[in-house]
Amino acid sequence: MSSAKHTVEIYGQTYHIVGKTSPSYIREVASQVDEKMREIAKNNPRLDTTKLAVLSAVNITDAYMKLKQEYEEILHLIEDDQP
Repeated sequence: MSSAKHTVEIYGQTYHIVGKTSPSYIREVASQVDEKMREIAKNNPRLDTTKLAVLSAVNITDAYMKLKQEYEEILHLIEDDQP
C-alpha cells in the first residue's frame, strides 16, 4: 500500500496527514484526538491550544500505556498456561 495524503480537522485546525493506512482509520484517529481535546477544553476553558494538545497527548499516552501493560500481562498469563 502506498502513502497517501489525508486531510483532517482537529480542534478547528486542518491537518494534512500522510500515511499508508486507510482514510477511515486516519479520520478515526483524528476524531479521537479532537474528542479528547474538546473534553479537556470543556473542563479547562482557559487553556490555550498548545496546552490542550499536550494534555491530550498525556491522556492518550496514559491510556495507551495502560492497555499495553494489560496486553503484556495477558501474554504472560497465556505463556504460563502453555505446557
